Amino acid sequence: MEGGSASGGERAVVRRLMAAKAESRKSFSEIAEETGLTNVYVAQLLRRQAQLKPETAPALRAAVPGLTDELAALMMEPPFRSYHPDIVHEPAIYRLNEAVMHFGESIKEIINEEFGDGIMSAIDFYCSVDKVQGADGKDRVVVTFDGKYLPYSEQRSDHMMSRLTRKTS
Repeated sequence: MEGGSASGGERAVVRRLMAAKAESRKSFSEIAEETGLTNVYVAQLLRRQAQLKPETAPALRAAVPGLTDELAALMMEPPFRSYHPDIVHEPAIYRLNEAVMHFGESIKEIINEEFGDGIMSAIDFYCSVDKVQGADGKDRVVVTFDGKYLPYSEQRSDHMMSRLTRKTS
């Protein structure tokens, strides 16, 4: 699914980006290996959910030759990060959401126990999907969320810069 609030032009760009990927005949993981990015980040870039950095553009263009100057320039613009509300009905996404909801309370408790009162950033964040073989010999999916820990701040008015600025003005 493409971004729910994205314009028709943005959806057309995503279609062109995915066509360039298809023309490369490479998987997200193969492109990731060639560029030094994670496979999920490559998918985010090609779905216009992440911004292409100028220093990364040459490696991505080498891995995906169909990326034109125009497409690369569009990918370097800040994206409209969004999702279509119906995406939660897609079975793979529904199951991911279900897993986070089912294990979320325990994950939160462990974060609090290990780090203190805080959360995992989804901005300073890395994500990857890997395929491994389980002890039973069957394929298993490994989804890794690697986010910076962000502690909650005590809300002290003497640390609030907007109030300090008003008092000294």
